Amino acid sequence: MRQAATLTELLEANRGFPGRITYLDSEHDSVDVSFEELHARALGILYHLQRLGARRGDKLILFLGNNEQFVDAFWGAVLGGIVPVPVALGISDEHRHKLLRIARRLGTPYLYTDRRALERVGSFATQAGAQEIYEGLRRRTFLVDELDDISRPGAPQQVSASDTAFIQFSSGSTSEPKGVVLSHANILANGAAAQQVCSFGERDVSLSWMPLTHDMGLIGFHLIMFFSRVHAHLMPTDLFVRRPLLWLQFATRVRATLLCSPNFGYRHYLKVLGNRAPEGVDLSATRLLFNGAEPISVELCDEFLGRLAGAGLRRETMYPVYGLAEASLAVSFPTPGAPLRTLTLNRHRLGVGEPVLPVPDTDRDAVRLVSEGRAIPDCEVRLADEGDAPLAADRIGHVQIRGANVTRGYYEDPAANAAAFTADGWLRTGDLGLIHGGELHISGRAKEIIFVNGQNYYPHDLEGIAQRGAGLELGKVVAAGVRGRGESSEQLTLFVLHRGAMADFLPLATQLTRLLNEQTGLEVAAVVPVRRIPKTTSGKVQRHLLEESYVNGEYDAELAELGTLRAAQRGPVGAVRTEIEANLQRICEAALPGKRVEVHDNLFEIGASSLKLIEIHEHIEREYPGLVELTELFDYPTIAELASHLEGKLAA
Repeated sequence: MRQAATLTELLEANRGFPGRITYLDSEHDSVDVSFEELHARALGILYHLQRLGARRGDKLILFLGNNEQFVDAFWGAVLGGIVPVPVALGISDEHRHKLLRIARRLGTPYLYTDRRALERVGSFATQAGAQEIYEGLRRRTFLVDELDDISRPGAPQQVSASDTAFIQFSSGSTSEPKGVVLSHANILANGAAAQQVCSFGERDVSLSWMPLTHDMGLIGFHLIMFFSRVHAHLMPTDLFVRRPLLWLQFATRVRATLLCSPNFGYRHYLKVLGNRAPEGVDLSATRLLFNGAEPISVELCDEFLGRLAGAGLRRETMYPVYGLAEASLAVSFPTPGAPLRTLTLNRHRLGVGEPVLPVPDTDRDAVRLVSEGRAIPDCEVRLADEGDAPLAADRIGHVQIRGANVTRGYYEDPAANAAAFTADGWLRTGDLGLIHGGELHISGRAKEIIFVNGQNYYPHDLEGIAQRGAGLELGKVVAAGVRGRGESSEQLTLFVLHRGAMADFLPLATQLTRLLNEQTGLEVAAVVPVRRIPKTTSGKVQRHLLEESYVNGEYDAELAELGTLRAAQRGPVGAVRTEIEANLQRICEAALPGKRVEVHDNLFEIGASSLKLIEIHEHIEREYPGLVELTELFDYPTIAELASHLEGKLAA
């Protein structure tokens, strides 16, 4: 098994091992699938894909929300030499737009999805003028709803280690996403290295709620677990979002030794937990708690470990790691069982090539960085200056990597490939960091990327959406991820050029909040009026200067005035007219603590992100089962409209 050169060989080798994958579908329902059964299912699905016309080398977009269906289809494609392309299902139009962009980029891909998702893509394509792309895709679609017989096996195809295993498109990009091409050799090299460092094995039990369209979910907690013959448990991402406390209750039930989450998940769990002590949670079996996928907050690590200490979670289980899709996931790991190591530096001395300046934790300009360990076997890490020359230890530099696990490039994107690799063959990760004591510490981004809820978004993509707002031109709105002092994560903040009265700015701020929320599902923390947008001599926006000014409180007066105007504009609390409106108001205000939600308020204008919509829908479903679909919250975004819709459903 350890000598498998391709994922196809890995599946064949594991076929005779008595291992299994457990799908935790709900609080009380689960499904076990043995490795033998997984192989049989994959062959059965391959039969249907080949019958549809898919052949070795073709691309198959996986557009599914169900983990079990996703895994079966993924391996079916692998057995046929068909290249899986995972794409997040999502709930907003931007997710459907991304699917169509990827389909156009791939040329003539096949699609594996369900009927409801396909219909929604079709409706969006009509609105967006993308009917031609959609119609071509629809003719090459296999609907999982129609899969009623997998007894006939398809014909497995021979593949080589250098062949493409799958393509991972950038997770949160809203314009032209880049497809990271990963070979069978890349994936297996990463799996072998991760197993060597962490000693994964048959006695381990893993649990993940991360989506399988994300590299941590698919590679880290499915493929690497399968490689190491770990008993993996997969929890639906939307179930975690709706009921995060179930995560550690499941971990307790299955005696999970391996868990994972980005910052977002730890913060979400603690927020729902509130001031209560965790009930029915025993994490004494957990040996590694992976933390990655977005910049790691030392403060959040400390808070989570402190709150769960009484549940048996040991401090040394927190396992901060560094990785990216281009590396088939893993780049550097700490020594398992080592204590969490941090470094406190002056935030103003983090320029490329600069020697860092250690300061006390109490210093006003302190920033704490966590050690993310050393490079895994068969992967190298170096820090380089602006000219790609290597830097000495304890100097900030560009993080660059090379090794057996590193991609050979992006799918049919020569410009991106030319920008990604140095003349001597190192991949530019886009991250900044330093080597201290032989261990990697990430200090920030060289590429302009905003991290929100474990996903990464390009600012110019979000600015493009914002510019659809009335009266906005290119260069007059800047999107940034602002992380305030003591905050555990970045908050999406818009800076808008405005030199008039605050009363004139308020409608624009409201419109931008709604627009970004509706299109991307992201909550806009603040829309900030600025009198100038700082740029370099070449005209490049200096986002970091706006971020620093915001953190330093330079816009506090303007934001306070906007808050006063907003409160005055809303006037006195409006009375609810019906019992349904009262119920919906109670549900919305519980999901949006600290916010007053009136019956005619647009949820997207008051900060109901996609995560909040899922929470609101969960509570509506409990009170009015089967009457409101999640996507209908976009069609009826006020309490009054949704109540009227509900009343019609009840009357029918």
